[in-house]
Amino acid sequence: MPREVMSSDSAFQAWADLRMRRIQVLIDAHLPLQAAASPALAEAMHYAAALGGKRIRPMLVWAAGECFDADTQAMDAAACAVELVHAYSLVHDDLPCMDNDVLRRGQPTAHIKFGEAAALLAGDALQARAFEVLTSNPQIPTSIQARLCALLATAAGVSGMAGGQALDLAATGRHLDVEALSDMHRRKTGALLKASLLMGLACVEPGHLQIDEHSRAATMLGHYADAIGLAFQVVDDVLDASADSATLGKTAGKDAAQHKATFVTLLGLQAAQDLARQLLGQALQALDALPPARRLRAEPLAELARRIVIRSH
Repeated sequence: MPREVMSSDSAFQAWADLRMRRIQVLIDAHLPLQAAASPALAEAMHYAAALGGKRIRPMLVWAAGECFDADTQAMDAAACAVELVHAYSLVHDDLPCMDNDVLRRGQPTAHIKFGEAAALLAGDALQARAFEVLTSNPQIPTSIQARLCALLATAAGVSGMAGGQALDLAATGRHLDVEALSDMHRRKTGALLKASLLMGLACVEPGHLQIDEHSRAATMLGHYADAIGLAFQVVDDVLDASADSATLGKTAGKDAAQHKATFVTLLGLQAAQDLARQLLGQALQALDALPPARRLRAEPLAELARRIVIRSH
């Protein structure tokens, strides 16, 4: 894929459209509808992952990796794997024992369409498939494969996404302050977003970056990720309180109905919107730490941060 510099909104849209098509091709390739053991399971997996979505996480993989001249095949594997893990998390989050939702991306959730048992297995299999994707291409150095697996596993596990979901379930109906709510969402939402960025950097071939440059890049991406990860959830809370289900593609007002603490309930709608804009400023400021040549290449990261905050769904 070309690694052009963003110079306008139309240039970014062309960049994003190309990668949206690329992630769809990768998902279709790694989740064929024909499966030796169970075509029904394969169909449920494909439905969960290929139905659409914003594809923010694979976009972040490519944006970060391309900024540092990462290996294309490694980025493709990382982008696909992180999206499969994201898809698995949504399938499980929607189950009756979790968030109990019936609508996702404007379509019936996986357990509504295929049944709870099939949805549970589809989520399990999507997670496993993600690690198969990371380790199935012999053209990707094993050192990169190992680093990608470690980053993704940590983000998905007890200290990341799963741990954050457990905190979310435990907090339902209880009072949380802003600090506790932020910590929960840094795990539940932010960890996988940060992993996407660091996986993009991990796709850089060994020796391409000096040790100190690699360390500075990881620090910068970490600061950027902390800001956009929290901003993503703040905006989610704002939209849940202010948009309708047709616009969101999922059930609106669900958080309030389940008596969950949100940034809107704690801060109010206007203050939550102000916080999202402040976090956007922090993300863009983090990118300013890049040297000028890299800063030009980082425009997709800047535009992704902007779109995370100004999105309508």
